Amino acid sequence: MQPKDTTNNEAFKGFTNHECPFLPCHKGVKREFNCLFCYCPLIAYECPGPYLVFEDKHGLRRKDCSACSLNHDGYRASWAFIQKWLEQPVIWNGHEQSPRYLPKARQAASGPATAEPDDADER
Repeated sequence: MQPKDTTNNEAFKGFTNHECPFLPCHKGVKREFNCLFCYCPLIAYECPGPYLVFEDKHGLRRKDCSACSLNHDGYRASWAFIQKWLEQPVIWNGHEQSPRYLPKARQAASGPATAEPDDADER
């Protein structure tokens, strides 16, 4: 078996579960739908994906990433996205999404962005 970094076979980067009753679970995917990251490994970390923040029944702030398709859009693209953000993971501290990564429609609705991006956003 070859190490992942020298193989030409990229099957480990993704798959599509055509039998899943929830497929497609995210809108906006333009390439093959990658089910490998069905549960995104970045849920507890900083990331640029569009998310909302809510408070759960225990009073903890959580991310709602249901509007994000970055970890599903294409086998190669989603693999590269996850690998990049896991190279130097920064634990998410419960803050709202940086205005730098807000979708344009949400930016317009919330007014001009005035917050400075976090250090973790400088990737």
